[in-house]
Amino acid sequence: MKVEIAPTNQALPPNAAVTRPSRWRTFYRKLRKNKLAMVGGCIVIFYIAIALLAPFIAPHDPYEIDLVNKLKPPSSEHWMGTDDKGRDVLSRLLYGTQLSMSVGFVAVFIGAFFGIILGLLSGYYGGWVDTIISRIIDVLLAFPGILLSLAIVSALGPSLFNVMIAVGIFSIPVFARIVRGSTLTVKKLEYIDAIRSLGANDFTIIFRHIFPNILSPIIVQATMRLATAILSAAGLSFLGLGAQPPLPEWGAMLSNGRDFLFTAPHLAMFPGFAIATLVLGFNIFGDGLRDALDPRMKQ
Repeated sequence: MKVEIAPTNQALPPNAAVTRPSRWRTFYRKLRKNKLAMVGGCIVIFYIAIALLAPFIAPHDPYEIDLVNKLKPPSSEHWMGTDDKGRDVLSRLLYGTQLSMSVGFVAVFIGAFFGIILGLLSGYYGGWVDTIISRIIDVLLAFPGILLSLAIVSALGPSLFNVMIAVGIFSIPVFARIVRGSTLTVKKLEYIDAIRSLGANDFTIIFRHIFPNILSPIIVQATMRLATAILSAAGLSFLGLGAQPPLPEWGAMLSNGRDFLFTAPHLAMFPGFAIATLVLGFNIFGDGLRDALDPRMKQ
């Protein structure tokens, strides 16, 4: 008796082929529905572009002193006027974008790097490791962020680099708490037990199987933390503990402009507007990322 075997390469019916969008395409579709988040993303991209293109689009040298034209109001030659030393405010604002963005990204990187390591170790191992790390985090959280930054910068000395370190240190507890909580949840899942039973070591389990699955809250927190870092750095520079003259940092420009609020209000108005819009952009974009990355959000 001859038995016929059906070929296995027959084409499936049209309705059996289901097109499944990729994860990033689904994420972008969710994010695009949030109009406010898209506005925030455009603001962030706009300032990043300015930071990258500042040397090419700045109309004047931001450090060039021209005492003859000091405290000039906005005009066709100086679109945002000049400061008390005759320097072009627009050029200094453009170059200041580089400094403010650099401080924000470096500070958040420092906080995220050490916070992620501490959070992973604390959540995965538990026991005395968790106790020691949690107590260190509690000590850091006992101080308001700006006061802790003031203490660190006062000890290290006023400079923009020390501001990055200070803001990064007070960002560590936030990331550590988020990563610890996410790690405690993921390590209880069945696939972690299966991987461990197959002989995987702790390093492989932590960084290849746990860390990639807790990236969503880290990305959201990093985005929103950028706004806090930029605002804190501007505040420290405003107090004279951050960028030192003649660096065109936004907080330092705002501090310099407060002495001329009535005679030349543009000195404080433009840096203040730049700080406010960039911080607002990161905050609303971070909110949109949280909604798009959270699987529990239906709309």
